[in-house]
Amino acid sequence: MIRLILYLVGVGLLATGLAWLADRPGQMVLVWQGYEIETTVFRAVVIFAVVIGIAVFLWSLLRQVWNSPAAVGRIVNRRRQERGLEALSSGMIAIGAGDRSQAMRHAIQARKALPNEPLTHLLRAQAAQLSGDRTTARRVFEAMLGSKETEQLGLRGLFLEAEREGEHEAARQFAERALRLNPQLGWPVDALFELQCRASDWAGALDTLTAGKRNGHFEKPIADRRRAVILTAQAQALEDSNAEKALALAMEAHNLAPDLVEAGAIAGRIFSSRGQTGKVARVIEQTWKRAPHPDLAVAYAHARPGDSPKDRLERVKNLARATPHSVEAPIAVAHAAIEAHDWTEGRKALAPLIDGRLSQRVCTLMARIEGEQFGNAGRVREWLARASNAPRDPAWTADGVVAERWAAISPVTGTLDAFQWKVPIEQKGTQDEELALAKLEELMALGEAKSEKVIEAKPLADDDAPQTVEVTEARPVTKPTSVPRSNGAATETFVPSRAPDDPGVEDDEPATRAKPAAKTGTAA
Repeated sequence: MIRLILYLVGVGLLATGLAWLADRPGQMVLVWQGYEIETTVFRAVVIFAVVIGIAVFLWSLLRQVWNSPAAVGRIVNRRRQERGLEALSSGMIAIGAGDRSQAMRHAIQARKALPNEPLTHLLRAQAAQLSGDRTTARRVFEAMLGSKETEQLGLRGLFLEAEREGEHEAARQFAERALRLNPQLGWPVDALFELQCRASDWAGALDTLTAGKRNGHFEKPIADRRRAVILTAQAQALEDSNAEKALALAMEAHNLAPDLVEAGAIAGRIFSSRGQTGKVARVIEQTWKRAPHPDLAVAYAHARPGDSPKDRLERVKNLARATPHSVEAPIAVAHAAIEAHDWTEGRKALAPLIDGRLSQRVCTLMARIEGEQFGNAGRVREWLARASNAPRDPAWTADGVVAERWAAISPVTGTLDAFQWKVPIEQKGTQDEELALAKLEELMALGEAKSEKVIEAKPLADDDAPQTVEVTEARPVTKPTSVPRSNGAATETFVPSRAPDDPGVEDDEPATRAKPAAKTGTAA
């Protein structure tokens, strides 16, 4: 709009000037080389403008002819660029669609039209990867390293190729070079950190984590959690050989992530070995409130060396009050009660779980109570049978692998902080059957240990030779059995079926102990 107004203003001024000259024609005389030219001022101005216009036109025409070869070249280049860009676009679409033949064809066209374009190299490399030609792809990426514009792209491609082929050392070198080239890149930080964790290079992983946090690649909560896990892994490795350093690492990890179970357990065990009961309680309680775990309960129970099982039971009960709705709390109390032989407290702790949250651990603990308190093999078998069908308990699980102890990385993928305390996916196999069989044999011994009794020999009344009565296995009977003596009398022998104080058995007829024969003969 402004240009239109200026154009109209200019035309108006020019017309006004010409009209003013036309009204005042005047006279102009030009004498040159014997010639005399006489004209008006208006006519002279018009002739001068026409001459200037013709001169400009001739100059433009001459310049056009002079620059015509370059113009033709520019036209050719522009068309070639258009064809190259079209080939690049079509090639990228073909790669995204997985069309190998079209991707290769467009890559060849792009190479002819735009041989020095970075996208052309990328298209060639990706087309080669799509066709399975790893050698060509690697060669193209290596060629990119010669240019500053494509060096980062080449390093990225070489890193991915090395990862696909399992060359972790080469991949690590490419990631380190990319990080030195541009610290602001995010992928080399993540890749290098993952490789270092997979190789258990905890010192290098901490350095990479610090650099990534400084450059803004990791958020503070994520960086603190990862640092805590790495420090816990170091403390776990040094707990037996260098307790001082392991304690420092575990406490730093505990301060960064109070819910990290292994860090709290390590710190608690080391404090307990030093007799620092107060510090044990403080660390374990902080972690227990966030993530109850059996290892924490064990470390808390043995916080003061030399305590009796009764004292440990009271301490575990205090800990369990902090998380009344957690399953781990009553199970920890039941464990401590069994160690203290407080069967009533153990049954009381497990009672709420039997009705609504029955699990394999609960059934196993009940089997232990029945076996150790009464030696009741039948009840032990009953609880073990229920355990075989009960839901599984939480365990340290990472990528489908169940481990007995926490680890910093997954044994399958090498991912950091992959282990979680959760119920594993049901997978029945040889390993589960062997574990169940071992548990069955272990707990069956509890019921059989107290059922095998030997009554000492006592002298008979009339005979000099002693007679013995040996009961090798308890068998349930309901009526006395008469055994004939040598003198025609009968001896009543009773074999107990269950203890009279077993709450799970109704005693219709009380059982009495076996009596030795009075005169001669042996009752078995």
